[in-house]
Amino acid sequence: MSSVEFTHTPYGDLALVSMRGCEEMASKVDFYLKNWRNAKEDETFVIDANCPRFGTGEAKAVLNHTARGLDAFIICDCFNYSVEYKMYGRSVPMSPDDHFQDLKRVIAAFGGKARRITVIMPMLYEGRQHRRTTRESMDCAMALQELISMGVKNIITFDAHDPRVNNAIPLDGFDNVQAAYQMIKALLKEVDDIKLDREHTIIVSPDEGGMGRCIYYSSVLGLDLGMFYKRRDYSKIVNGRNPIVAHEFLGSDITGKDLILVDDMISSGDSMLDIAKILKKMGAGRIFIFSTFGLFVEGLEKFDEYYEKGLISKVFTTNLIYQTPELLSREWYCSVNMAKYIALLVDTLNKDNSISKLLDPADRIRNKLKEYEHNWKTQMEIDI
Repeated sequence: MSSVEFTHTPYGDLALVSMRGCEEMASKVDFYLKNWRNAKEDETFVIDANCPRFGTGEAKAVLNHTARGLDAFIICDCFNYSVEYKMYGRSVPMSPDDHFQDLKRVIAAFGGKARRITVIMPMLYEGRQHRRTTRESMDCAMALQELISMGVKNIITFDAHDPRVNNAIPLDGFDNVQAAYQMIKALLKEVDDIKLDREHTIIVSPDEGGMGRCIYYSSVLGLDLGMFYKRRDYSKIVNGRNPIVAHEFLGSDITGKDLILVDDMISSGDSMLDIAKILKKMGAGRIFIFSTFGLFVEGLEKFDEYYEKGLISKVFTTNLIYQTPELLSREWYCSVNMAKYIALLVDTLNKDNSISKLLDPADRIRNKLKEYEHNWKTQMEIDI
């Protein structure tokens, strides 16, 4: 006997709030929502909220819209360093701390009048400071608890560095979303001759911590899996972390095969590039890098060098965080658009429906692979 299907009514009047630096993403999400809901051309779901600054750098939030009855979704990119403000006459780039403070100011500006507030924070603020190994702060846990204490009902993030951080708020909404479907879709579109089978392609994890997401890719694509083990020098700390002494590969023969390196973020990229160099020496074919967040904190020059030497073929990261014009212009780079996916999440949640199927894209990935294989076989027959 099947369960009863319920038809839900909207939770409240849908409203999107764009924090500074997220205007482009909010506009794209708004575009999809207006199309799906047959809104007029001059209408928008985006409501105006801003955070003016005083000369000292202090700020406040102003909400230029009624708050009562809204089902508000606040989009926040804490890592957009292109946004600046004036402090004592100087232009200061906004740090993650500045973005998070502004987010709290906007939540406070709602004054508890919104029916529900959901924060969409693609890259989780302080997500890498998620556990305590010595006498140190637990920043990510504290940030989540602070948002919940201010009245936030749901927090949506993408590819959390460690999703177990949701244990900090076990009784409240926390959804960790994956970009796997969009990544695979972008790969198949960008690289039209790739063969996603065990004979031609392998998934590789750059470290043991990323095995979870790599196992998912390996399972839904039916590919073999390899892993690198990082040997670190725990007697030293350089730039806040223990330096890597060597990378050891665990896996089957990779000679001549295409490799997909999967990680949650590219910070400096040194570790990922070192691994690519080792894999090439081992006889790997093309190397494609999947990373949800491309920070590139030390610039793009080393990636340019490795691409010119043929050590990497393509780098795929999403538009969930700020992308510089220089990055978007690179031949080796492919931007993965996540706006439609966010719009689907917002639309579904506003209608108070389950997002379970959206969180697990396995069926959509398999359907995309079948479509790709059919088109590839058809093209082969035409060429013959």
